[in-house]
Amino acid sequence: MSDPNGVMMQYFHWYTPEDGSLWNQVIENAEELAELGVTSLWLPPAYKGVGGGMDVGYGVYDLFDLGEFDQKGSIRTKYGTKKEYLKAIKTAKKAGIRVYADVVFNHKMGADLEEEVEATPLAMEERTAAIGDYQMIKAWTHFTFAGRDGKYSTMEWHWWHFDAIDHNVYNTEENAVYLLKGKSFDDNVDLEKGNFDYLMGCDLDMDNPEVVGELKYWGEWYFDTTAVDGFRFDAVKHVSAEFFQDWLEHVRNYAKLDLFAVGEYWSYEVEALHHFIESTDGKVSLFDAPLHYNFHAASQQGEDYDMRQIFDNTLVQHQPALAVTLTENHDSQPLQSLESVVEPWFKPLAYALILLRRDGYPCIFYGDYYGAHYKDIGNDGNEHEIWMDSHKCIIDKFLFARKTYGFGEQFDYFDHPSTIGWTRSGNPEHPGGMAVILSNGEGGSKLMEVGHPNCTYVDITEHVAENVTTNEDGWGDFSCNGGSVSVWVPAT
Repeated sequence: MSDPNGVMMQYFHWYTPEDGSLWNQVIENAEELAELGVTSLWLPPAYKGVGGGMDVGYGVYDLFDLGEFDQKGSIRTKYGTKKEYLKAIKTAKKAGIRVYADVVFNHKMGADLEEEVEATPLAMEERTAAIGDYQMIKAWTHFTFAGRDGKYSTMEWHWWHFDAIDHNVYNTEENAVYLLKGKSFDDNVDLEKGNFDYLMGCDLDMDNPEVVGELKYWGEWYFDTTAVDGFRFDAVKHVSAEFFQDWLEHVRNYAKLDLFAVGEYWSYEVEALHHFIESTDGKVSLFDAPLHYNFHAASQQGEDYDMRQIFDNTLVQHQPALAVTLTENHDSQPLQSLESVVEPWFKPLAYALILLRRDGYPCIFYGDYYGAHYKDIGNDGNEHEIWMDSHKCIIDKFLFARKTYGFGEQFDYFDHPSTIGWTRSGNPEHPGGMAVILSNGEGGSKLMEVGHPNCTYVDITEHVAENVTTNEDGWGDFSCNGGSVSVWVPAT
């Protein structure tokens, strides 16, 4: 279950420094984040990846190595050691923050040995089309985990635990996906490229009982080891949807807890998200990728974007109880694989739209909160230096407004193409109400009802200096500047 009126933070970005300090940073900041109103942290993959101490975690090598064994050139992961990870979780939970683990079940990478296996080469862009004969290939598919030497699990992985790979040692020039002997792709996956079961590395065969059994056992072990409160599932559109429901139900029953789960189904087609939710019986929430895309488009188009449509065709519009709303993430940030940047000027508006409204489970992105500076090669083949602005100051104000005044009925005033607003009426425990107004064009004002007569309101963003006093019916004329947002709360 998601936290009532809760706020998640994605506590990393793609270019988090490779110095092993992140878990200690969580330990240092957990109490402050809890006081601000952050109720859960989504932490990055904590197990050893193919890149060892430099791997972001999505090139997963050994699920059982949480920074404990000398594998792939390091003992620690990019974020620290197992001991530090467990301390970070314990510290966050003590501060009242729930912790969600990032789980990658789609693939493995960095096998220790090669194996021969027969396979059919398929076209990269059309996975239902063979581009060569059924043939003998040699692939990196044998995982021995020698550094772990059988601790926690004795299972070694072989080619028959996977259904496809993309590298043939016998023909390194061929650009193909190799469907392995006796294997087939899952049916209930995204239909991009004909069938988008295969994403990268050694693709796990979810029809293999050994694979499913090992993953369920790992879920038990992981919960016993970490006591996390839930999971973020990576790349769910590449795995049969039913698997996640089955795995989650198994681990929930084992833990005897209603552990939270959110999936990354990165598609801007909201119907695809609805289909996944239906296939998993509503047990797994999803990140609202269509909403992120609307924010991206609005930030690019400026005042030409009709703000009345900002929630059109989004998950939070149709299924708010299962929508995790976000502005940016590690895949959409500059120079990353799904780059779709929300321009800095629009970030405060976007965060107001996810943090200050009733619907959705909002997720703050580390790079937006703390800022980020890094270099990488872009799609144009050139190196770029990126500076991501910190929006901590305005987000902290939104968090204060959310936890203090974000209660009661919500009334929308989405009646102008540039200037929109809404109010929250408050409740007996959180009186006073709140009014939010924002514009992607010129500054404007809007007569809105907060339900509290003759009450003086101040703009906590400090963008507008003059106070607003409601009339005897509880209506006020609230304003904002151009390309900006103002949040009006009762004067103290």
